[in-house]
Amino acid sequence: MRVRKIPFPLLIFFFVALLISYGGGAVDLSEDAATVLSGPESNGLNRAQFPMGFVFGTATSAYQVEGMALKDGRGPSIWDVFINNTPGLIANNGTADVAVDQYHRYREDINIMKKLNFDAYRFSISWSRIFPDGTGKVNWKGVAYYNRLIDYLLKSGITPYANLYHYDLPETLEEKYLGWLNKQVIEDFADYAEFCFKTFGDRVKNWMTFNEPRVVAALGYDNGLHAPGRCSKPFGNCTAGNSATEPYIAAHNLILSHAAAVQRYRQKFQAEQKGRIGILLDFSWYEPLTRSKADNYAAQRARDFHVGWFIHPIVYGEYPRTMEEIVGKRLPKFTEDEIKMVKGSMDFVGINQYTAYYIYDPHQPKSKDLGYQQDWNVGYAFEKNGVPIGPRANSYWLYQVPWGLYKCLTYIKHHYGNPTVILSENGMDDPGNVTLPEGLHDSTRINYYKSYIAELKKAVDEGVNVVGYFAWSLLDNFEWRLGYTSRFGIVYVDFHNLKRYPKMSAYWFQKFLNKN
Repeated sequence: MRVRKIPFPLLIFFFVALLISYGGGAVDLSEDAATVLSGPESNGLNRAQFPMGFVFGTATSAYQVEGMALKDGRGPSIWDVFINNTPGLIANNGTADVAVDQYHRYREDINIMKKLNFDAYRFSISWSRIFPDGTGKVNWKGVAYYNRLIDYLLKSGITPYANLYHYDLPETLEEKYLGWLNKQVIEDFADYAEFCFKTFGDRVKNWMTFNEPRVVAALGYDNGLHAPGRCSKPFGNCTAGNSATEPYIAAHNLILSHAAAVQRYRQKFQAEQKGRIGILLDFSWYEPLTRSKADNYAAQRARDFHVGWFIHPIVYGEYPRTMEEIVGKRLPKFTEDEIKMVKGSMDFVGINQYTAYYIYDPHQPKSKDLGYQQDWNVGYAFEKNGVPIGPRANSYWLYQVPWGLYKCLTYIKHHYGNPTVILSENGMDDPGNVTLPEGLHDSTRINYYKSYIAELKKAVDEGVNVVGYFAWSLLDNFEWRLGYTSRFGIVYVDFHNLKRYPKMSAYWFQKFLNKN
């Protein structure tokens, strides 16, 4: 009798179909099944090759996963208003009112993390869920939710990493004094942070003040792509704003808010609670397109305006000289007291790293319309000599360039004194409309993670002080302007019924992180 071999992709399809027939949720697979789903071998990579105590976790943000946006006492954030005031702004008119309902499903999600062998969970706290108006009256239902989340994480053996701000300023503060454009926000943020330290700090030992403050300042105030949607007319469809000045004012107040929160933590809580506090910065690698001096200078300008904008003041007490020379009087100045507060205000820095680009000098005069992105005066290229910099994911900006991660980490080491680093985000997305079988068979994502973690190990082996890695994201979720048309999760979420299905990449992590 002749036996016909079944092609591997077809075998996967049948296997996934079998899983689906058993219903949704976190499917418990046998070891053999998990091996089938894990795809290719890990090139010898496993967690044992990383230093003792190296933390592997996964991450989400409150607005993208929690839901219950206007319930249980939560006040509106600038993103709620940004979406509601602009019909058609979000792909398919998606909203985060329900998101993926982690508010009610946090136990299920934590159980999945535990089953996948993750050490830690990086989540964000919604400021307006704690203080609906940004200040004043506390919403104790919101406090109770985060207590439940933190307690169940600890009960499950997963370390909580709490981020205080992920794009979601309370709308009341925007209406009251234009939010990040007003220095009053510094004290209000520090008060909110202090409440969180006091309330949760007996159990949370890893704090982050802001996620990607550069994105807050640039996309919120230079081109208006993110809330609160402010910009100059030439740069976006905004009703108000000034791209020449507001991104720099907002960034300045974000840095001072970060430093003020760190100061409160160190003065009032750190000695007793024995925790640490840092900030999360996004960093795309900028590679010169050619070896010319002009392209090298252009790439360095890009790095200074990108990551240097925030880490340089925190390490050295001043903005990068490149920015000072180009932006001039539009760049705010730190007072002597502010320098003392800002300089050294981190126990670690989180780096969110996804991709890399080629940069070149455009050899043309800068635009007469002043703005943050115009101040860079660089050109972007996504290929060199006809060869793409890497395969593109679903998002237009995201190319798979693992060597970019290595270069980012070594850059931080050499330019900023080799601080303690946590790789706080790393991942890629698929289209939102993939079917469940297609979504579960995410071999491209496995290859992405394998190649990036290999470069991470290379950096660690060469002495870069990286102590943790967080995969973005645990779940498919609300992806800001892309709504539900983008899936970053290692767990597939059916957006109709919100059932969870771990993808092949999830089981790859389970195998990679197996402590035995």
